[in-house]
Amino acid sequence: MSQQISLPAKLINGGVAGIVGVTCVFPIDLAKTRLQNQRPGQQVYKSMIDCLLKTVRSEGYFGMYRGAAVNLTLVTPEKAIKLAANDYFRCHLSKDGRGLTVFREMLSGCAAGMCQVIVTTPMEMLKIQLQDAGRLVAQQRKPCIIPPNRLATTNAVLSRSYNVVPNTSPRAVSATQIARELLHTQGIQGLYKGLGATLLRDVPFSIVYFPLFANLNKLGKPSTDEAAPFYWSFISGCVAGSTAAVAVNPCDVVKTRLQSLSKGANEESYSGIIDCFGKIMKREGPSAFLKGAGCRALVMAPLFGIVQVMYFIGVGEFIMSQSSLKLISG
Repeated sequence: MSQQISLPAKLINGGVAGIVGVTCVFPIDLAKTRLQNQRPGQQVYKSMIDCLLKTVRSEGYFGMYRGAAVNLTLVTPEKAIKLAANDYFRCHLSKDGRGLTVFREMLSGCAAGMCQVIVTTPMEMLKIQLQDAGRLVAQQRKPCIIPPNRLATTNAVLSRSYNVVPNTSPRAVSATQIARELLHTQGIQGLYKGLGATLLRDVPFSIVYFPLFANLNKLGKPSTDEAAPFYWSFISGCVAGSTAAVAVNPCDVVKTRLQSLSKGANEESYSGIIDCFGKIMKREGPSAFLKGAGCRALVMAPLFGIVQVMYFIGVGEFIMSQSSLKLISG
């Protein structure tokens, strides 16, 4: 029975964990996106706290959750694919049930990262447009920052939904509107803009995260046959998640810039990953690649801590076992 319900249970575990984790840390993720998209001389926010306070003042409490709906909708398949794929590849790469070498753990994480971008790329694409819209409006309102004759070209659907004239209130745009516009104008590839940068971020993240978590979690096991306590899994997930997040932050900055369709005043566009890296390095310096690193670490630490606790508690196994019992008794 355990073999039959293993994959569905793991998918449920990943989905539930993703929803709980995202709900807890989404405001910090919003701050991360806005900080990464700021250019020198056009800063609207000084820090994560400043960003969150200004967001609440100008957009209300729920402004911190702008873009959360698309994330909560797609995080279930995204986290489910990531965690289930890693388990699947770990199982097939293990020799006679013995532990994996670090290289095989990295290989398994690499494969899991490649699988998840199927969902991650369009999810991030839509989320970033919604998260960054408030920054663009705030930048337009900032005195002496946008000469009328220097307004940058914006994405069509966002420019219709967000009035860029100073001192006007923005009208919300939905992920559905953005997706429909992209599909109409660019086809399916419009939703997968930044795919290469997403791979460049998520594959190294998984290569770092999964082996690090596995080895940290192993230290908390009373014996080789027993599981580590839930609090140790939480701590291991937090440490591994934050470490991997900071390690790949430069790639996350590039991905965020490439996937931002609407630009503020004098904000440059990029033709690809290399062009983006080059322009950021030339115009903003190496420190620009660390923008939002603290926010990203604060997002990934509790997110993956919660993910691992939910995953190892076995919510999916419990649900599947209850369903199986009902089917048998019926």
